[in-house]
Amino acid sequence: MNRFLSHATNRIDAKGRVSVPSAFRAVLSDGGVRELYCFQDFVFPAISVGGPELLDRFEKQMAAEDPFSDAANQMSLLVHGGGVFVKLDPEGRLMVTDFIRDFTGISTDVTFVGRGDHFQLWEPQAFARAQAEAREGRKQRGLRPE
Repeated sequence: MNRFLSHATNRIDAKGRVSVPSAFRAVLSDGGVRELYCFQDFVFPAISVGGPELLDRFEKQMAAEDPFSDAANQMSLLVHGGGVFVKLDPEGRLMVTDFIRDFTGISTDVTFVGRGDHFQLWEPQAFARAQAEAREGRKQRGLRPE
């Protein structure tokens, strides 16, 4: 298993930690990921989470730009200014910090959403709405999931 697929919702415990789904932990383990790069998604009210290679990908894009260009500066604001590194505790839990809560509106539960090479943290109802809107958008354009 080398991709983050599906979604699951877990409750935040009294200490502010949430268990990362075992399937997601398996992908991280298989990839040798020990430290997670988290950033505020560019489109959705979600935190995107992946290994350091996710940050590397963005930095390669920025390196291809003039470092003083608007594009490079905007990307840095999003990728560096909206990002943090976190680690899972030995039980596979993630601390749900103010960085996560303030951006997503997460309070008591977290929906983990697979996005292929990374996953996202969503407020459960916001995810349900976004997924329904995506499904409806495809339906209106006559597209069906394959």
